[in-house]
Amino acid sequence: MRKPRLSLPLAAALLAAALTGPAARAQQDPLYSQYMFNTLAFNPAYAGSADVFTAMLLSRHQWLGFEGAPTTQTLAVHSPLPGNKLAMGGLLVHDVAGPTKQNSAFLDVAYRIRTGKDSRLAFGLSGGVNLFQADLAALRTVETDPQNANISGKILPNFGFGLFWHAPRAYVGASAPKLLENVIGSDGLVATNQELRHYFLMAGYVMDLTSDLKFKPSLMARVVQGAPLSLDINANFLLRDRVWFGAMYRLGNAFGLMAQYRVNEQLHLGYAFDMTTTTLGAYNAGTHEVMLSYDFRFTKGRTISPRYF
Repeated sequence: MRKPRLSLPLAAALLAAALTGPAARAQQDPLYSQYMFNTLAFNPAYAGSADVFTAMLLSRHQWLGFEGAPTTQTLAVHSPLPGNKLAMGGLLVHDVAGPTKQNSAFLDVAYRIRTGKDSRLAFGLSGGVNLFQADLAALRTVETDPQNANISGKILPNFGFGLFWHAPRAYVGASAPKLLENVIGSDGLVATNQELRHYFLMAGYVMDLTSDLKFKPSLMARVVQGAPLSLDINANFLLRDRVWFGAMYRLGNAFGLMAQYRVNEQLHLGYAFDMTTTTLGAYNAGTHEVMLSYDFRFTKGRTISPRYF
């Protein structure tokens, strides 16, 4: 069975998502269903929250079956520094959506203060660059002048901030990972577009249902000027401190299922599946997201087990 080619409406939607943000319920920053285990991607204050050196790989393939559909690969690493008041992290993101491609590299630093025996409030800063490319002329269904349609390797520096409070079973965070609204291009069809500021709010809580079963409701809100509110509502269960399973609903956009398996105290494997509820859902096979996380143990002692976020 042949994959559907990138139609003009889809190409326009992908280009709008990458260039204009608010258009067609789009966002410029990558979307993640397993955001609660990939928080460093949008909040630098999350760095060091696990109190060990953590590395996380995530690959998201959106709208499976469409040629040129969005894909995102993310590598995040973070660790507390000696003394435990400071933590550092790093983030690499490769994001492709139709004719556009973005490669980002950011460094994060977080300052952490104790707010109780087992709780901390962290203030985070991030800084880095985004390498943006657009090749609208390569679309087979679009006729345009390549000189006006292409953006080749435009470097967009940026910085952001975040707040993250966490206790063993609860967390609250707020962030704006890219504060600068860089102009991307202003010629030809690629016109009047720029990076738009995104705001993220998140919270979650873990409660005991039985001795073997825990319940964790969580939510994530994304706010972009001129775009409808994007809200993820999640309900996850933890069985015997080893297996996560649950469901999510993205307001007016998608629903899905997710699961995570704790292989041991250090290795975690996760998977999420989304199905679009808009008219686009009839033309794709859903979205798949795979995650691998590893907590490195360089000193004696135990890692935080189980990890709730």
